[in-house]
Amino acid sequence: MKPQSDTYPAQPVLSVNIETELDLVTARQRARQLSALLGFSEQDQTRIATSVSEIGRNAYQYAKGGRVDFSIDLRPRPQFLWIQVSDRGRGIHNLEAVLAGTYVSPTGMGLGLAGTRRLMDEFHITSSPNSLANQPVNQGTTVRFGKALPAEAKIVEMADLGRICSTLLQQKPAGAVEELDRQNRIFLQTLDTLRLRESELERRQQDLARLNLELEETNRGVVALYAELDEKAAALRRADEMKSRFLSHVSHEFRTPVNSVLALTRMLLQRTDGDLSPEQEKQVSYIRNAAQQLADIVNDLLDLAKVEAGKTEVRMTRIDAGQFLGATRALMRPLAGSEAVSLVFEDTSAPLVFESDESKLGQILRNLISNSLKFTQQGEVRVSAGLSAAGNSINFTVKDTGIGIASEDQERIFQEFAQIENPIQKRVKGTGLGLPLSRKLAILLGGTLGVESALGAGSTFTLTLPYGPSPSSETKDHQPEPRSQSKTILLVDDEIASRYLIHRLLQGTEHQIVEATGSEAAERARFEAPALILLDLAMPDQSGFEVLDQLKSDRVTADIPVIIHTSRLMTEVDYARLGSRAVALLPKGTEGRLPALMAMREILGEPHLFSSEPEFG
Repeated sequence: MKPQSDTYPAQPVLSVNIETELDLVTARQRARQLSALLGFSEQDQTRIATSVSEIGRNAYQYAKGGRVDFSIDLRPRPQFLWIQVSDRGRGIHNLEAVLAGTYVSPTGMGLGLAGTRRLMDEFHITSSPNSLANQPVNQGTTVRFGKALPAEAKIVEMADLGRICSTLLQQKPAGAVEELDRQNRIFLQTLDTLRLRESELERRQQDLARLNLELEETNRGVVALYAELDEKAAALRRADEMKSRFLSHVSHEFRTPVNSVLALTRMLLQRTDGDLSPEQEKQVSYIRNAAQQLADIVNDLLDLAKVEAGKTEVRMTRIDAGQFLGATRALMRPLAGSEAVSLVFEDTSAPLVFESDESKLGQILRNLISNSLKFTQQGEVRVSAGLSAAGNSINFTVKDTGIGIASEDQERIFQEFAQIENPIQKRVKGTGLGLPLSRKLAILLGGTLGVESALGAGSTFTLTLPYGPSPSSETKDHQPEPRSQSKTILLVDDEIASRYLIHRLLQGTEHQIVEATGSEAAERARFEAPALILLDLAMPDQSGFEVLDQLKSDRVTADIPVIIHTSRLMTEVDYARLGSRAVALLPKGTEGRLPALMAMREILGEPHLFSSEPEFG
């Protein structure tokens, strides 16, 4: 709050006439004494005394004398000490330039004004320069400046003014020598303070230089670390790409012979080519079990690696939950070999049609059902599907009466290769990858997979997936295309074991199998006009994609249905290349066997074909 000096005149304290050099010394001393009595700090006392000395010297030097008046403004808060220096000189020319600091005088005029303006809280000046030599009256210059009393100083009342004036009268002004000594002491103290500050500043500059050096070294270390991290990241990317290529190669070169072993041993155990002795049956069973375990391990590892690498494609289709559970029941029924354990599939109360990836959904449910059957010695494994209470998700539950899972182990079972210590664990085989893979697949489908369980009270696994009602336009019955009357099936495959299994599969039917290599497949299809083409994708002379391009670009063979029969690990690019030109994809293994066989039945027009669901290698 600024002092309202115009509204409340300041109360005068003392005045000093300036006629000699000694009067300047007296005015300076009185300024110091008064400011000390009012509670100003020593530094502010010096500022006030210096300002009085500078402005008073201007009056003495340029106007041959003047007057210094000290007063106190008691009304405002904070209170103000006012000093007014007035003279009857010829005034100041170029006043604005002087105050702005742009005026240069050989005598130094103007420096005191500018300095006082900076040192004081308030500064006012009026000057009427007399430019006419014959002007009889000089208006002179009046400089009025003030400083607010410190906040911690005592409030000055009217009664205090008499005491202040009495004290000033008792304090006699010192001589010029004493004042000079005082100024010298103050000057030396100021120099000491400046030296200390300079020393402190130098120390801080040294600290800053040291910190800058440390920062530069740290920056170099961070840059080197980032460079190393970039190199390691690049190495990891290369390793990941090499792993993906390796897995893709292994999937074809390893899974094909393993699946052939499984199919051939199944045929031997079914006595397709004659009876086996008890010892031979035991040996073939050992071979089949070992091959099955090996196939399960490599399949789980490949699937898990694909999910972690973000290379698993999601192919969304419309799924009827009731039909899907029926197909799953047919596939899983052979696993429920114990009479003490029942595998129960509950019927859905209402049609539930939703969108998801049928292959991955089936993989999750088969893993859950298989696990429940392994760890349930008696009772049942119950599978059901239904809408959530909110109606925005569909829940698939697999509930068993098995050994249960302790609460502290319910998250461990979803970690890779984790297995819980239990006597039953020693009797069942597993890789510890089924549940981790199932949870990752559930997340990939936009859902969740959780478990509720207690030791000895069984377990309930719940798979939750997004649900949306099927548009009515997509619930119309599909009208099948007219089937071909031909009884010929064209088999295009370079694997001897695969061709042998197809022959055995169709043995005893009216269908004739014609074999062809990739390079001659298109020409053979034109000549034979088969009812169906079974096409492998990975062949040495010509790939299945190229054969499919030739078949579909020819008007004669474009409408012949094609089933892709391959052990290739399909990618999104592969699916895009196939498009809708193949009616089904039949992997050379157990995955997806039932849907493909159903497609063959429909295409060939024989609903009773493969009714025993034979092993398809």
